[in-house]
Amino acid sequence: MSKPTMSKPTPSQTAFVPFVSVDNMMRLVHSLGIEEMLKGLAAYIEEDFRRWELFDKTPRVASHSKVGVIELMPASDGEAYAFKYVNGHPKNTREGLQTVTAFGLIADVYTGYPVLLTEMTLLTALRTAATSAMVARVLAPEGARTMAMIGNGAQSEFQATAFRVLCGVDTLRLYDVDPSATGKVVRNLSGEGFDLTICRSPEEATEGAQIITTCTADKQLATILTDNMVGTGIHINAIGGDCPGKTELHRDILMRSDVFVEYAPQTRVEGEIQQMPDDFPVTEMWEVIIGAKPGRASQSQITLFDGVGFAIEDFSALRFVRDRIGETDFFQNLDMLADPDDPRDLFGMLRRAR
Repeated sequence: MSKPTMSKPTPSQTAFVPFVSVDNMMRLVHSLGIEEMLKGLAAYIEEDFRRWELFDKTPRVASHSKVGVIELMPASDGEAYAFKYVNGHPKNTREGLQTVTAFGLIADVYTGYPVLLTEMTLLTALRTAATSAMVARVLAPEGARTMAMIGNGAQSEFQATAFRVLCGVDTLRLYDVDPSATGKVVRNLSGEGFDLTICRSPEEATEGAQIITTCTADKQLATILTDNMVGTGIHINAIGGDCPGKTELHRDILMRSDVFVEYAPQTRVEGEIQQMPDDFPVTEMWEVIIGAKPGRASQSQITLFDGVGFAIEDFSALRFVRDRIGETDFFQNLDMLADPDDPRDLFGMLRRAR
């Protein structure tokens, strides 16, 4: 694929930076409809996976502490540069705070000027769900309608909705160690086209499921799924493990599965495969999407998406929002960029401001 061409922006295009607040992000979602938002995000993500080799890629830069992690996630396609700031603090829920918060920025490579700043707490939940469902559309067994949701926190309803919209899932089997979390999911998804079953254990949740989604928050080497809980033909959407020292699956499940990842150098450090040797075989999803490598080859195959979230997905989400807000009032212009009459006279601009 040829590299995108860049055009020189006019001064009027660089004076202010559009900012999408949480309130305006919600307005954008409701304006489009959450189903169309998820479809649109999935399409943008798939498009960028198809041009994967064009991107400048790097594993996220992480700063770990005893209570959580703060990360920067950069990516560039040579025309635009984007990054996301995101944290992960499981203890925050006990303090009435979000486990994950995020914001992101996309900039023009030609000038280096930012062209969009936006909240990404909501947007990350949406893009994560869109990515999971886009992958499952390729890897899940044909006709899969029933999904086990193990871990019913903030991501659950987004995942469920994306799987319904993109994959046709209409039956959910729900389990969480905290029954109130499961009750929240039932309240939020009642009347949304699902057959909902509350389960008393992970084992019960996986009964009859063709897709299993694991999404727990605690930063620990946990075993949410054991080998005996996973039968042939299952697709596992393992999205809870996203940093060193945090896993959800017993390693024997990995040994029986064909494992698919976003960006192997990052997933080997942060994903389920951190349990495995460095040469453990995995397939990057972009290779499946462009047809270079196979995805699901048989109905008896166990496919496992070891999803940790990668910067190109955030790039896609930022690009989607940038393209959707232009003719709306779902943003405010921020005076973020110094704009002196003479680009060399920044000091003079400061003096004249007196």
